This record gives sequence, C-alpha cells and structure tokens, in this order.
Amino acid sequence: MALIKKVRGFYPQWGDGVFIAENATLVGDVEIGNNCSIWFNAVVRGDVNSIRIGDFSNIQDNVCIHATYEKTSTHIGSYVNVGHNAIVHGCMVHDHVLIGMGAIVMDRAAVQPYVIVGAGSVVLEGTICESGYLYAGIPARKIKPITDEQRKMLDQLPHNYVMYASWFEDK
Repeated sequence: MALIKKVRGFYPQWGDGVFIAENATLVGDVEIGNNCSIWFNAVVRGDVNSIRIGDFSNIQDNVCIHATYEKTSTHIGSYVNVGHNAIVHGCMVHDHVLIGMGAIVMDRAAVQPYVIVGAGSVVLEGTICESGYLYAGIPARKIKPITDEQRKMLDQLPHNYVMYASWFEDK
C-alpha cells in the first residue's frame, strides 16, 4: 500500500482510474485527476503548499514533486509525462508536456503546452518555456520547434501509461 498521509488537515485526493504504486508517497494538499499514474518511489509532497495534477498524467519512478512554503504551489496539467528521477518544484506545467528523465523544473517556471524538456535539463526559476519547442541543457534553453511526430507522441504517450498501469491491477 502506498504511503498516503494527512498533513495540516489536508488528505490527498484522486479521481477514477488512478494507479498509485505500492511504494509511492502522497502527502497533504494533493489533488490528482482521472486516469493518472504515480509510479514506484515517486513522492508528491503537498505539505507546504498545494499540488494539482490534471487528467491522464503520469508521474514516473523516483519523481519528486514539491512546492515552496507560502510562495509557490505546483500545477501539472493534463496529458503530462514526468520522466524518471525528475524534480518538479513550485511551477506550472501545462497540458501535453514531457519533462524528460532527470530534468529539474524550478519555482515560478512555466512550461507551456506541447513542450519537451530534455532529459537532464534544468529549467531555472521563473523561466517560461514557449509552447511548441524543445528545451534542453543547463540551464535549459529553446533548442528547436518540436516536430509533428513529437507532437503526436505528446498526445499518445499518456494513453500508453494508462495501459501500463492496467497491467498492475489486481484481478
């Protein structure tokens, strides 16, 4: 059973069709939409501020989602893929985004729709990642427009994770 804890009067909430791995952690003021997945060792810690995750989003293995006390909440839209070992902290991630493996997105950053943040990249505090582009590097910078194939991948990948999560259902 996942570690799910009430903190400061807030208990994590989630919608229908959500997969939460047995060793994931959900704490405090966390709301997760429908058909999402929270994978192994992921931590979604809404103790110091709120965390909101839309529908069909996947939070992959070892991801850390947090916020900043009395300053920044974290909002992750729908159809978002947060890759293994990423850190998403006190920022806004819009719909149809891929945060690559090991990437970091810092406070007050805004990742607009249809953006890919490359693996290992660091999106600095207050950065705005413009819709339709690949951002990569340390610090992350606009590299090039995403392709039609990448846009289709951003639409399809969240559905793949709904399928993957179904493999873990108790029958």
